[in-house]
Amino acid sequence: MTIRNLDKMFAPRSVALIGASARPGSVGGVLLQNLTTAGFEGVVSAVNPHASDLCGIETVPDVAALANAPDLAIIATPPQSVPGIISDLAKRGTRAAVVITAGFGELGDEGKALQARMLEAARPTLMRIVGPNCLGVMVPGLGLNASFAHLNPLKGDIAFVSQSGAVVTAMLDWATTRGIGFSHIVSLGGMSDVDFGDMLDYLAQDPKTRSILLYVESIYHARKFMSAARQAARLKPVIVIKAGRNAAAAKAAASHTGALAGSDAVYQAAFRRAGMLRVNGIEELFDAVETLSTRPERKLLAGNRLAILTNGGGVGVLATDFVIDEGGRMAELAPETIARLDAVLPRTWSRANPVDIIGDASAERYTASISELLNDPNTDAVLVMNCPTAVVDNVAAAHAVADAAEKSSKPVFTCWLGDKGARAGRQVFLDRKIPTYEMPNQAIHAFMLQIRYLRNQRLLMEIPPAGPAWPDRDLAKARAIVETVLAEKREWLNEAEAKALLDAYGIPIVETRIVSDAEEAARVADEIGFPVALKILSRDITHKTDVGGVALGLESANAARKAAETMLEKVTKTAPSARVDGFTVQRMVSRPSAFELILGIIDDATFGPVLLFGQGGTAVEIIRDKAMALPPLNRVLAEDLIRRTRISSLLEGYRGRPPADFDAIAGTLMALGDLAADLPEVCELDINPLWADQHGVIALDARVRVRPAHGQGTSRFAIMPYPSDLEGVLKARDGRAFPMRPIKPEDSPLIDDLLDHTDPEDLRMRFLSPLRRLPRQLAARLTQIDYDREMAFVVFTDESYSEIAAVGRLSEDPDRERAEYAILVRSDRQGVGLGYALMSHLIAYASAHGVGEIFGHVLRENTQMLELCEELGFRRERMEGEPGVVEVVLNLRAGT
Repeated sequence: MTIRNLDKMFAPRSVALIGASARPGSVGGVLLQNLTTAGFEGVVSAVNPHASDLCGIETVPDVAALANAPDLAIIATPPQSVPGIISDLAKRGTRAAVVITAGFGELGDEGKALQARMLEAARPTLMRIVGPNCLGVMVPGLGLNASFAHLNPLKGDIAFVSQSGAVVTAMLDWATTRGIGFSHIVSLGGMSDVDFGDMLDYLAQDPKTRSILLYVESIYHARKFMSAARQAARLKPVIVIKAGRNAAAAKAAASHTGALAGSDAVYQAAFRRAGMLRVNGIEELFDAVETLSTRPERKLLAGNRLAILTNGGGVGVLATDFVIDEGGRMAELAPETIARLDAVLPRTWSRANPVDIIGDASAERYTASISELLNDPNTDAVLVMNCPTAVVDNVAAAHAVADAAEKSSKPVFTCWLGDKGARAGRQVFLDRKIPTYEMPNQAIHAFMLQIRYLRNQRLLMEIPPAGPAWPDRDLAKARAIVETVLAEKREWLNEAEAKALLDAYGIPIVETRIVSDAEEAARVADEIGFPVALKILSRDITHKTDVGGVALGLESANAARKAAETMLEKVTKTAPSARVDGFTVQRMVSRPSAFELILGIIDDATFGPVLLFGQGGTAVEIIRDKAMALPPLNRVLAEDLIRRTRISSLLEGYRGRPPADFDAIAGTLMALGDLAADLPEVCELDINPLWADQHGVIALDARVRVRPAHGQGTSRFAIMPYPSDLEGVLKARDGRAFPMRPIKPEDSPLIDDLLDHTDPEDLRMRFLSPLRRLPRQLAARLTQIDYDREMAFVVFTDESYSEIAAVGRLSEDPDRERAEYAILVRSDRQGVGLGYALMSHLIAYASAHGVGEIFGHVLRENTQMLELCEELGFRRERMEGEPGVVEVVLNLRAGT
């Protein structure tokens, strides 16, 4: 369940408060006061068995006595009474409720049982519940304040959704004093039903919400959350704060990957993948609100080059330090900009960025300076600062800056320093919706928040290039290795098995031989050739170095024999209970320019498989240079993961050391994503080290942990991977077979080619308007799809997969009640029944996925499509306000 009946929650025409009270300061009393004084124009009813009139509202003793079923019920009664009240409301026809009452899931088994009874009472009529244990909900645009908050929020276009009621009241208090308004404020509390995924789906479609803020403590349904978040983030800014950043999530982790991974790092990877902006505290969240609320025109940054304009040199230098510390760039002013500034500024100005226009700078001087900086081709944004002085009017200067900011297409940030002397100037910016901050570090942090948001959005919309040819995986070999280990009741693969598993996925490995004793180690070493590496082989030892289980650079058979004997003695002493199965011998690889990396997989309890990349070696947990990402990965996402680490700068080469092969590293990450999808039994894996240089990559050591799988491999993924099982052949009506598969991000150039080979009139019929080439953002949207919520099948002209003959698309609503179809057949491939076959395939797919009905919008003049739909059983419906368009609808649920 997702957005169904949420319209009754957030756009009710009638509200009933069950548990209303006349007692001052009580929750029921504050709720009733807020409901009746916030300006709600609908009907408000009250339920209290001991009163007949509260706040001038007729009050009834129970739900059954209500004159009419309310759209929305607010419940503030003892917890044991709530399931019965929900049942009574459901029978009356109420479809939404906010349960303020605490004492449910947060109180252990007894509370969880009570919560289950409450949900069971709501289920037959699909009643939606916010809470329990929440502050309530507020929709200022409707005058609805169904909460016990201390203030009525101002009307605005920012939605705030929080698990914490205390954070809601703090945000409300802070925002009201600054004139910041909200479209919705929702306290989710225990999230027994309505959760973040539901709210993101609802708010993404709400035209009165421009941006969404989330305060998150935990996520319960990862795939639902990720699908909703990615969809919302494509449409409007989504900013999130996650509590519990330092909670350790890998206390018992045995591998390096497990030790490096933590719950918060995984949440960070999820937020980034969804295109959301993550902030690290309440103050940052407030800064984000400040920035968003004062950017109604959504002036987005084009880059990270900042120019600073100030009347104080010292604060300009401090601000420059903050920019560098935050990872920003100071703009290098163009020579012509400096020349023009020379003409309008005193001889003593700084002649560089930061632009110090001297302490006696007037409003006119600010006007002349900011205009030149905003016109500078090397500047993406401007921060204007003012230090109060007795010789100039800083309010007049504020108006001058605001005038310039309103005319500019580039973002302007302001910082009027001081307290009493700066208040009036800051108020000018607040009144005119210009971002303003009390301190330079706050302003620069806000600037960098926008930079991070821009980067995440670009990543979300990126069209990745086709990847290099990577060897096809040997799934049978990989599965046989895993099944053998599980059959032997083992948890860890030995070194040879782990490397064989990597080899099955095309990851280069060092040949590794298993030997049983010191004599065999000497003989095999002589066969392999020197120098060799010798390692202990034990199912009970994961970190071999820690117990003296690794010897490198052995130059002779005798050295190998002695190393094995010494190693066995050390291991017996250090880990006496460990079972020793022998040794592994491998030839030492000589790649002097190679970098040591770590790549890995963990299985997170919330988000499922997660990939890790970072600097490897024996000190990996001390260096802690790592980044994480949710699979599946394409080339762009893999390279982004790599570049989020410090070692990525070294991988580009330095001081004669050649750059590493980024394609090979990215390919290895993508291969691990495939492995995670194919083998749900693999719960932990790391390759440490993976050597990478200009010649490619090679895995020197690997650890793999397995356990019996629970469910399908891809069902564990927070983001549904590419559904390769849907690849196949589509047979047209004339009997011809065409290769077909789900769309991929790298199909964007092929879609452009399809449009080039399609007549303009056919394109007009498909897109309902003339179109020759897809805008880049639309191309990304149509090829980077969420396979869990939508599907697009690409039909190819032949098995070369180089040209597209047709595309059929289904876009489901979050409830899967309806799905909109769209079909385009290349003009020179029409007339063979390809459109009919593709439409039939879409219908079968939708039916299998539980979609209620398929619909499409067809021009009245498109008789060919209308006849096809009629043949397949669609009915026609009129579209209000669109006389030239017909809606065709096919019901897929029998008897409805």
